[in-house]
Amino acid sequence: MRSIPDNLEAVKQRIAGAARAAGRDPAAVRVLAVSKTHAPALIRQAYDAGQSAFGENYVQEALDKMAQLAGLPLEWHLVGPLQSNKTRAVAERFDWVHTVDREKVARRLAEQRPAALGALNVLVQVNVSGEVSKSGVAPADVVALAAAIAEMKKLRLRGLMAIPEPGAPQSRYRQIGDLFRGLCSEFGLDTLSLGMSDDMEAAIAEGSTMVRIGTAIFGARQKVKDAA
Repeated sequence: MRSIPDNLEAVKQRIAGAARAAGRDPAAVRVLAVSKTHAPALIRQAYDAGQSAFGENYVQEALDKMAQLAGLPLEWHLVGPLQSNKTRAVAERFDWVHTVDREKVARRLAEQRPAALGALNVLVQVNVSGEVSKSGVAPADVVALAAAIAEMKKLRLRGLMAIPEPGAPQSRYRQIGDLFRGLCSEFGLDTLSLGMSDDMEAAIAEGSTMVRIGTAIFGARQKVKDAA
């Protein structure tokens, strides 16, 4: 098994290859290390290797890690579904939220974001595949939600996030890429969070600016007792 620094380097090489194949600058694609279920010690190893942005699915697990790694200047992203009763903790402790799909949740985040922290970076999650089991707003409803968020002073709308279905055709990635590009000028978007360990090449080909990488960096997920 390779080390975390080796894994990070391998991910960067994959990104560079995919970006060059698409005629893009590799530097335009950020790596978000998805550290859910992985121990703080592994996050520290990734940080020591130059990684500073980390994604977590579960609020309580993330808060525990934040406490244990308080001495490090890390950037924390929530990439899992956000329940209304968790918005205060997220507004107070996270830097980014990738999974905003309701105006109610966005308003709670805006109301609860401490002014001293500056605007909370948010992405609208799009259910591009229309799966009933998956969170996200329908593509047809993205503009209305984006417009509402853009008016909330303590939030900064940065872009879109999507999770295509397993084995999705390239056209699915193109669909979300086209939607993102169509909204960039209107809302000043700069971030498309699209692609994970198994599909980052397909995502980068369609304009992803942030890939959410867990397994390719940390290995298989570990089981956690409390994922609240």
